[in-house]
Amino acid sequence: MSPIRTQWTRLIRFVAAETSQVHIEQPVDPTLDVGLAAWNKQVIRAHEILGSALDSGAQLTNTVLTVKELLSPLSREEVKTVRCLGLNYTDHAAEAKMAKPPVPILFYKPLASIIGPNAPIFIPRVAQPVEDHLPDYEVELTIVIGKAAKNVSEADALDYVLGYTGANDVSFRKHQMTTSQWGFSKSFDNTTPLGPCIVSNNAIPDPQLIPLTCNLNGKMLQNGNTKDQIFNVRKTVAFLSQATTLEPGSVILTGTPAGVGYVRKPPVVLRKGDVVHVWLGHGIGTLVNPVDEEGVTRAKL
Repeated sequence: MSPIRTQWTRLIRFVAAETSQVHIEQPVDPTLDVGLAAWNKQVIRAHEILGSALDSGAQLTNTVLTVKELLSPLSREEVKTVRCLGLNYTDHAAEAKMAKPPVPILFYKPLASIIGPNAPIFIPRVAQPVEDHLPDYEVELTIVIGKAAKNVSEADALDYVLGYTGANDVSFRKHQMTTSQWGFSKSFDNTTPLGPCIVSNNAIPDPQLIPLTCNLNGKMLQNGNTKDQIFNVRKTVAFLSQATTLEPGSVILTGTPAGVGYVRKPPVVLRKGDVVHVWLGHGIGTLVNPVDEEGVTRAKL
């Protein structure tokens, strides 16, 4: 099996100023952090891509459009399944005082949880007050599957990867810690930012060398590297494809490094008025999201 080849290197999805329609394109500036630029309301120009994000034959054109609103790189209709790994970094397992798992810990998220860059992370009433429910941030490398994968070997696993993006696996720790099943606590509507772009697998030959950080209100709280994953990308894809087809458009959140809020003393929680930046290297960039609380009107002091 040969790797997926694309004409594009970095793919963004957005509403264009010129058409008011949704397009997929490649940023003109190959060094631009599109997520940070969108948050700062900088002009972003991109070459149009004809086809879909999941079509390896999509054609990069010379047509240039301007970003009006940056969206998640995959629509909810394109995402087939959202799989997530828990406790997949050695340093995070240590800070949580939990043993490293012998096999990947898997949970799923519903599509309604996915949001894009700049969209507010929404803390529902069921997860308030935040001081008790401990809403938390988690920067994560995210795999995008580009062709159907079933029973694949570790040696061939990367051949099925279209590319990589970022995510913030926002978690509500009180709900999480009351049960052995984590899905409910990580699945509330509009709580999982995804983006800001997909970087082609061709541009990231080794996904185990990607730095990733999380900043809350300008303070860095996570600073990790995918080299510290317990189950690397090859192992993850091979394991999850056993007797199970990973369809094109499936995304896999691969866990978070040390520095999460709930283990800190005192705990750090997300609340209305906060702004979270999660950043991943190798061209993925920054995913910025403000935080809102259902029914809460107070201004942040």
